[in-house]
Amino acid sequence: MLDLFFDDTHRALRDAASAFVAREIRPHVAEWERAGWFPESLSRAAGEAGLLGVGYPESLGGGGGDVFHRLIVTEALVRGGSGGVAAGLGSHAISLPLILDHGNDAQRARFVPPVLCGERVACLAVTEPGAGSDVAGITTRATRDGDHFVLHGTKCFITSGVRADLAVVAARTGAEGHGGLSLFIVERGTPGFTASAPMEKMGWRASDTATLYFDQCRVPAENLIGEQDGGFYLLMSNFVPERLMLAAMAVATAKLALEEAERYAVERAAFGRNIGRFQVIRHRLADMATREESARAFVAVVAERARRGEDVVSEVAMAKNHAVDACLWICDQAVQIFGGHGYMAEHLVERLYRDARLLPLGGGTSEIMREIIVRRRGYGG
Repeated sequence: MLDLFFDDTHRALRDAASAFVAREIRPHVAEWERAGWFPESLSRAAGEAGLLGVGYPESLGGGGGDVFHRLIVTEALVRGGSGGVAAGLGSHAISLPLILDHGNDAQRARFVPPVLCGERVACLAVTEPGAGSDVAGITTRATRDGDHFVLHGTKCFITSGVRADLAVVAARTGAEGHGGLSLFIVERGTPGFTASAPMEKMGWRASDTATLYFDQCRVPAENLIGEQDGGFYLLMSNFVPERLMLAAMAVATAKLALEEAERYAVERAAFGRNIGRFQVIRHRLADMATREESARAFVAVVAERARRGEDVVSEVAMAKNHAVDACLWICDQAVQIFGGHGYMAEHLVERLYRDARLLPLGGGTSEIMREIIVRRRGYGG
């Protein structure tokens, strides 16, 4: 993000996070990508380093901080060279806030601290085979039975679903549509709750992605987050920081691709000179740098408005789409500059190209972002 909005605490965190990534992540990324997994010890190390607790209350084991502190950690993790590692380590960022902001004191005390210190992993389970962007179409059902709810249904594409110790699960407790959804904390080991083997993916390969199954899964009623049938609106409030985080991931991925292309343009020789001396390459790099800077500035300004407490639902949707479009284009241009080498898995730009393709899908598709913008601005009546 832009230093314009930083103070000394932001700069110190950026240095510490970068040092952690250089030491604990970057040397092992290629191996983890091939394995489709990173070790649980990395979560514990990130927790001990304070990275998982950035932006969370000190009273619950966090390190405090604002939206820029969180985005600094996100960008540092992406710069490790694997969107999957960044997503896997950061899966709590889209699940814990629901407990933190809408749960009760007992839930916060029980579930938040172990995740922030890296002892447990948390995930969010909303998407279903027949309900992705259409959250109101969720069919997983939770039926009250005494002091428990009994869950039936399936969730798919769940980041950290295999390794997660707890999942925040959206299920239908009432009528069809927006008003009948509730959120539950479901712990690993609960009878009737199982996860698939890791799914094979185009990108984000080092993160485990799973299908979750709930079959006569009995969840204590005390694990209900907030009011019954009020889950939809809790999820909607959670989307703004998630989309801002994905926009930051797009900016960080774009920057990394640009840096790789700049380096290669100096190192690679063709027709008797470095390819960076050809006007077509120089101009392509100039356009890449311009789009990356533009996206970075847009995301930073929207983040600052969010920090001030403004309603930025529409602006976050714009920033996400703008950053993602820039990222996709920059990654594509980086591969083009590398030529045939860019198509080979040994080069980082090949991985960045694949990882970037998730960004216009996650947290709400680009099409959904446009619908949010349209409705917020009153287009079409």
